[in-house]
Amino acid sequence: MSFIKELLIKRFLPFLKWLPELKEGKVLRADFLAGLTVALVLIPQSMAYAQLAGLPPYYGLYAAFLPPMVAALFGSSRQLATGPVAVVSLMTAAALEPLATAGSETFIAYAILLSFIVGLFQLSLGLLRMGILVNFLSHPVVVGFTNAAAIIIVTSQLNKIFGVEVEKMDHHYQTVWNTITAALDHTHWPTFFMAVLAFSIMMGLRRYRPRWPNVLIAVVVTTGLAWGLDYQKLHWITNEQVVSESVKQNIEKQLRLRQHLVTLDQEITEAQEIYKDMIVQFGAYDLSALQARFIVENLKLQRDAMKNDIKQLFKQLQAKTLYFVPEPNSEVTYPLADKQVRHQAGSVYLTNEMNPSESTLTVWKVKQLDAQGNLLLHSGGAVVGTVPSGLPSFQWPHFDLGVILQLISAAIVISLIGFMEAISIAKAMAERTRQRLDANQELIGQGLANIAGSLFQSYPTSGSFSRSAVNIGAGAVTGFSAVITSIVVVMTLWWFTPLLYNLPQATLAAVIMIAVVSLINVKAVEHAWHANKHDGSVAIITFVLTLVFAPHLDLGILAGVALSLGLFLYRRMEPRVVFLQRNDSSGELENLGQLKEANKENDVGILRFEGSLYFASVNYFEEKVQELLVKLPKMRYLVVEAVSINEVDASGEEMLRAVVSSLKQAGVEVLFNRVKAPIKDMLGRTGFVAWHGEEKFFRHPIALYDYITAQQSQGRVDS
Repeated sequence: MSFIKELLIKRFLPFLKWLPELKEGKVLRADFLAGLTVALVLIPQSMAYAQLAGLPPYYGLYAAFLPPMVAALFGSSRQLATGPVAVVSLMTAAALEPLATAGSETFIAYAILLSFIVGLFQLSLGLLRMGILVNFLSHPVVVGFTNAAAIIIVTSQLNKIFGVEVEKMDHHYQTVWNTITAALDHTHWPTFFMAVLAFSIMMGLRRYRPRWPNVLIAVVVTTGLAWGLDYQKLHWITNEQVVSESVKQNIEKQLRLRQHLVTLDQEITEAQEIYKDMIVQFGAYDLSALQARFIVENLKLQRDAMKNDIKQLFKQLQAKTLYFVPEPNSEVTYPLADKQVRHQAGSVYLTNEMNPSESTLTVWKVKQLDAQGNLLLHSGGAVVGTVPSGLPSFQWPHFDLGVILQLISAAIVISLIGFMEAISIAKAMAERTRQRLDANQELIGQGLANIAGSLFQSYPTSGSFSRSAVNIGAGAVTGFSAVITSIVVVMTLWWFTPLLYNLPQATLAAVIMIAVVSLINVKAVEHAWHANKHDGSVAIITFVLTLVFAPHLDLGILAGVALSLGLFLYRRMEPRVVFLQRNDSSGELENLGQLKEANKENDVGILRFEGSLYFASVNYFEEKVQELLVKLPKMRYLVVEAVSINEVDASGEEMLRAVVSSLKQAGVEVLFNRVKAPIKDMLGRTGFVAWHGEEKFFRHPIALYDYITAQQSQGRVDS
């Protein structure tokens, strides 16, 4: 009974092990302060990472609400801080952008579904105790990918730092180039200065006041400034105020398509009712029911196409640059003006504070188009905007088999990368706290966190380096600190969301940049190169391919995995082989590869094979035997130094039998030294030992050389 209880606690309710510790006031107080400290970092960070994932910033708060608590309750690590992280956020955006427009309802639905799939995959691996699959992501692959991802993340925020808008291209480096080009001519200086201020506050506090919450202070200061200075500068205008005919046509098309969309939704509802009636009357597979279903699906396809057309038209509208005409009836044009705006009554549309002579210097952008065709313009910096108050509602992800199949590969990669990030942090903290860590249990915790989060509109999450460091540095003892963090996020969603309205997006971009710069680790690549040129090459190639393939990050990491597996197989197929000969005068072994010339009169050759003898390496072994015969033409004794051979399969045994037979015919006797017991047992079961002779297997070099000396003194070779 005690065994079952122990298994239940360890596997399904691991938090019961640390829950009694909260009775100590010191532990409870430490966890409370640590949880509060992490929350002060998590709230602004989560909104920044949601923006990186292509989601409205408040979805970061949804991802910070439940996953931290669930991961702490059901995971193995006590101090791991789970929630939105940079790399997983970037990979989420990369996986979904080919399927939907960033920030759209469809995009959000896919992100929630992706979280569910990621969680399900991680949970399955944990329950099946298959955490070993993470080993397929070798350290060089992760190092190369992480460095590339950090650069991609930093450069993806440049448009928000400079306040410019550019269309995303097929390749990330093209988008970055367009952003830099646009910034040279059209930098929005208030946005840029807000970003510089945020950078200065965070970097300054890190250096001079490291214990202060630098991210939170930067957010509070810049949000306060944005509110006090009317940083966003919003203005509504009517459709009649627009001069440009092409823009008017764009607006009219959007309004017309929106009206058609309403009609189409009604037709879909009616068609679905007819389809249901057909199923009730004739069955789901009756021709009439199938025809009705075809009509429903066809109407849905039309609706999706129409929604996409509306989005594309609005994107075209947002790309326009607006200037106010200083005089109502003038025909003044400006080089960068795609359209001009004036008041219908003839007066110039300006704020009271704006000098008419300066009106042409103010750049305006379209933020919103309402149902009547009125435009909401903004000439200031972008802010977070309205954040819905209250907790996200419970709802199942929208399960669509076609979409699931498209997301599977990305979900697997995100699952493994996210878990590797989490487990590496957890291991580092476990060494510090002397805590025993269970990787499979951590997989269960991370999986449940993503599944539970997806039921409350969260996107994929993982363990965070920075917040975990803050958590353990603040004195967290148990997973209860994560519960406190979640409670603080809940309080924020209930009561403090109006305060986030004026938070500049440039500040969030600065938060992201500051957070991910630490992921750039050139020394790790150098270390891999010095340790092994193959590993260094894998890291560098993964780094380059990830940058080239971006935003398709999965291609970069899959290429790295394929390359590392290929090199692994190559090394298994052609392991290191050392040729040795015995110095007649000193009796010491000499590496033939380090000698200018081998002693061709030597009749003893030694081959040390440093790998397994299996089907893929048998030909290589034979080639090396032939090579040694060429180096030592008078060789009469071949010693196979087998101390480094860990495995021999059926193909290897057959090859050894063939080599021994052919060499025996050539007058060369094969001797085996220091064969490992399991391998010798296998050779005994196949009859190889009895066939070749037990006396030709030696446990120690002294006995081996005594045997050879005795044979040489007799002047013969046993047949």
